[in-house]
Amino acid sequence: MLLKGRAHKFGDSISTDLIAPGRLFHLRNNLPELAKHTLEDADPEFIKKVRKGDFVVGGRNFGLGSSREHAPVIIKMAGVSAVLAKSFARIFFRNAINSGLPALECDTDKIQKGDELEVDLSRGVIRNKTGNKEIKFRPLPRIMIDILSADGLVKYIRKHKKFKVE
Repeated sequence: MLLKGRAHKFGDSISTDLIAPGRLFHLRNNLPELAKHTLEDADPEFIKKVRKGDFVVGGRNFGLGSSREHAPVIIKMAGVSAVLAKSFARIFFRNAINSGLPALECDTDKIQKGDELEVDLSRGVIRNKTGNKEIKFRPLPRIMIDILSADGLVKYIRKHKKFKVE
């Protein structure tokens, strides 16, 4: 699975409140509308700049805070193909994979705002085409690649009918 796009860089401790502004909690049942506000408290221009396939690049502890499932969902709805960070809050990581959004731990110091990236999920390699650098990350387990390929855990389960999902 090869992903291509530009980097939108953020720092450490990007919380779920910065991803999905708490003041817009009333929109949690209207995800398309909430997605229009993705990361606006961290970068008010993000939603205007992001293009389909781009990457959110963070530092340490990306996604800390509450267990809002809609945080990774609206990142994905905004067109982001993956989140790259030095580390993730555990619940954000699980919610991201379960919703079909790759969350990859890597050295993000070698990625700058606007860099063109290619991410090979199976090989565990990020190619920074702008900086002419290669960044390795631990490849995701096959089951995670399968979940991401199915566009999330619920669709994976429905496809493989391993469990009854209503």
